Amino acid sequence: MVAVFVALPLRALFMQPGSPMEEGFMLTFPERVLAGDVPNRDFLHLYGPGALWVLAGVYELFGVTLAVERTVGLLQHVAVIVGVLVLAWPFGRRVATVCSVLAVLITVTPIGLTALAWNGGVALALCGLVAGLHGRRLADRADLGAQGRGSSGAGARLFVLAGVLGAAALLYRPDLILAVSMAYAAMAWRLDRSHLVRLLAPMVALLAVGYGTQLLLAGPGNAVQGMLIDPVFELRGGRRLPAPPSWDHFDGALAAVSQLVEPGWPFPAPAGPQQVVLWFYLLPVVALFEVGLGLRRLRADPSSWKARVMLAAGLLGLGMMPQALQRPDTTHLAWVSSVPLSLLPMYLAELVGGRKAGARPRARVAVPLGAAVLLLFAAIPYFTVRSWTELTRQSFVQDFEGQDARRGGRNFYLGTEPITPAAQAVVDELGRRARPGERLFVGPADMRKTPYSDAYLYHLFPELTPATRYIEMDPGMANAEGSGLAEDVASADWLILSHVWDNFDEPNDVRVLGSNAPNEVVERDFCLIDDYGTPEITYFELYERCR
Repeated sequence: MVAVFVALPLRALFMQPGSPMEEGFMLTFPERVLAGDVPNRDFLHLYGPGALWVLAGVYELFGVTLAVERTVGLLQHVAVIVGVLVLAWPFGRRVATVCSVLAVLITVTPIGLTALAWNGGVALALCGLVAGLHGRRLADRADLGAQGRGSSGAGARLFVLAGVLGAAALLYRPDLILAVSMAYAAMAWRLDRSHLVRLLAPMVALLAVGYGTQLLLAGPGNAVQGMLIDPVFELRGGRRLPAPPSWDHFDGALAAVSQLVEPGWPFPAPAGPQQVVLWFYLLPVVALFEVGLGLRRLRADPSSWKARVMLAAGLLGLGMMPQALQRPDTTHLAWVSSVPLSLLPMYLAELVGGRKAGARPRARVAVPLGAAVLLLFAAIPYFTVRSWTELTRQSFVQDFEGQDARRGGRNFYLGTEPITPAAQAVVDELGRRARPGERLFVGPADMRKTPYSDAYLYHLFPELTPATRYIEMDPGMANAEGSGLAEDVASADWLILSHVWDNFDEPNDVRVLGSNAPNEVVERDFCLIDDYGTPEITYFELYERCR
């Protein structure tokens, strides 16, 4: 059943519009790694190097294509869904099915199949926790003499696997440190020393090798700046959104754009922004409820493995909460919900089963199922079941939203009719004019504001070298005084400047104008070839260095 829920919208997921910057840089960054560039030194990268190293290896084997990248993204989603299924399985297969179907509807809808580092990090952390918890179960049984040496050996191997997966999660996203630390602490509490060493030794070793390599390649200053100072201190002003979210409109610019064309929905439901508010309050309440119930059950019976599962899984979800609270838009709320909301039926089944012994068999399924239906159809239907239903419809009738810009064997799906022909036109023109080895800069038309980037354009020109370290652009960073953006522009042979994001507006520092120096370089050194769009609206401008 879970596999069917994954498969039904799959065709549309592979052909739906991608996020121009996020999916664009997950195509471009690993290819730059293969070309010898180093994250944090040669291009801005705000997370750990793990996702880029893995994708670089995959691209080396299978080629740098959108389909390959989205296949990796699909595998990351499947790992989360399977992790939820296996965690919930001891609580009953029907309960586990409800949990994992809920995970499907939450994970595949917010940003499609993009192979983002967050999704990969959560998948690795969740699978690592599953391995560690099952290792703990075998180890405890061996200590009681129930299974003997074979069970102890299997448990030891699972602890090693859990350590490796936990370290890999932190190499993807170091900001998962709170979630991984708390969940692993609950899993390993009162574990004997030999097993604790098997868990921690590979974890520490892999982290030391991974981050040690990154420090050596990028340099300590660049690595600390890129993975700590930039994402924790520099990024927040331009990406933070109000908490709680606004009741009558979307605060996030991309969420507002995504809802411009909405599929129909036959059932009564709150308006989209109101669903975001409900989601914002529901998520921490659910996470705290799960931790509280797990802690209560483990205190009542310290030897209970199921109680340990509940506490560890609850702490994993709670530790992910800062990601949702600092930017409570639909994407970040869904990213965090993949664990606590997906596992909520498991906790409700255990709560009902413990309180109503006479009605236990039916109530243990009916209550979780009812809660899942209520969540999906009454609280946040637009961003879960409605999106999944629309993608499934598109898959069957082949009425896909995505139209792609192509060059050679590469493509990227864009969503709106006027922008795609304009993107294709500028790509075709630059393809006729540019020569391999020349430098390409892609950025906003007015570089006093750098809210977003059409990074996918770099993917379509692999023979050209990106002229800037700001392949990903963020407000308050790329447009800051002394950022080096003006020097990057001056080094380019070709510029594609975008008006697509001119109206990008959020209640944060994205509204603050930065340095005008890059615009002055454009006026001084570059000549306009043509603009591309409709008679009413220009979407892209192509410049070459003046001869």
